[in-house]
Amino acid sequence: MALHFAPEEYASRLERLKEGMAARKLDALLIFSQESMYWLTGYDGFGYVFFQCLVVTKDGRLSLVSRAADHRQARRTSVIEENIVWTDRAGVDPTRALKDHLFELDLLGANIGVEIATHGLTAKNGRLLEEQLRSFAKLHEASDIIPMLRSVKSVAEIAYVRQAARLADTAWHAGLDVTRAGAEESTILSAMQGAVLAAGGDYPANPFIIGSGADALLVRYKSGRRVLTENDQLTVEFAGVWHHYHVAMLDTVVIGTPQARHLELYEAAEEGLRAIVAAMRPGNTFGDVFNAHAQVLNDRGMQGFKLNTCGYSLGATFAPTWMDTPMFINANPTEIVPNMVLFAHMILTDLETETAMTLGRSYLTTEGEPEPLSQIAPSFLQR
Repeated sequence: MALHFAPEEYASRLERLKEGMAARKLDALLIFSQESMYWLTGYDGFGYVFFQCLVVTKDGRLSLVSRAADHRQARRTSVIEENIVWTDRAGVDPTRALKDHLFELDLLGANIGVEIATHGLTAKNGRLLEEQLRSFAKLHEASDIIPMLRSVKSVAEIAYVRQAARLADTAWHAGLDVTRAGAEESTILSAMQGAVLAAGGDYPANPFIIGSGADALLVRYKSGRRVLTENDQLTVEFAGVWHHYHVAMLDTVVIGTPQARHLELYEAAEEGLRAIVAAMRPGNTFGDVFNAHAQVLNDRGMQGFKLNTCGYSLGATFAPTWMDTPMFINANPTEIVPNMVLFAHMILTDLETETAMTLGRSYLTTEGEPEPLSQIAPSFLQR
């Protein structure tokens, strides 16, 4: 097997899940999130683009319903010992194979939790699942159980997070070394992603985000590259990744002479990030952290620049995104506890002047103030 954690680690996670299921009075849980499967069993792959389901019973029995190719993947990468293969052919309903297996598990009429809020269960397959199980069992939405367990990292996970942080720093140094007027975005991107891969890291769950000029105001990846000019701006959002664990960073670099607006936005971003970090401790909620950053921008008259989030959790995630839950959003009652990995960001974009300024770092929560995971302190970057 190609397991990244000791068997005892997976056994501990399963016990925690069983406790969560018992609290909901669930006889079984249908897992469709690849993140959940990886956390619970080590199963590593992208079979979630098809139909697959990990069944966990209240007594801890694990069984995977998947296609043949993913059956072999699971045997190699996970602690799952029971695999049921559904045959991929035209017009097949894969949820029928799952229903047959649930019947074999004596779950007729049982209370079954289902992970619905995941890219691993498409709307089409979700409808097929409901049709198959409507009269078979009592279904309960249970998408939040494992994500909340995953949000608090174990000692072994934190070791991987620290390695991901080192890779993020390595990538940023590699990118800055080639960032100058006349440089191509492709050169910078290649240096950064190449540094992570060369050090044994993984591809990120979503592409590195890079944009210059007017595109420095974008917060999503887009195709197409440009060459940096004498007076320019470059925004890069990226992550170091180790065994799928992500540590993200975000910065805007000014090329040449900064505009007065760059400096004004940086002062707001730096103050906002400090406010976020000050609030990122036990006793506060994720909503409190959002409010801390919002207050800074409101006081500076920058309400119009405020996004509806200022960060989110990080962990072992798969495409299409490294963004994890819980998130820093207004009124989120989730409490901050020690050993969470949280990415805090300030994204300020002045559309009128086409000026961008971003600042983001990842932190490990503790009993007190959070620990910065990057060795690169936030600062005004100029090349």
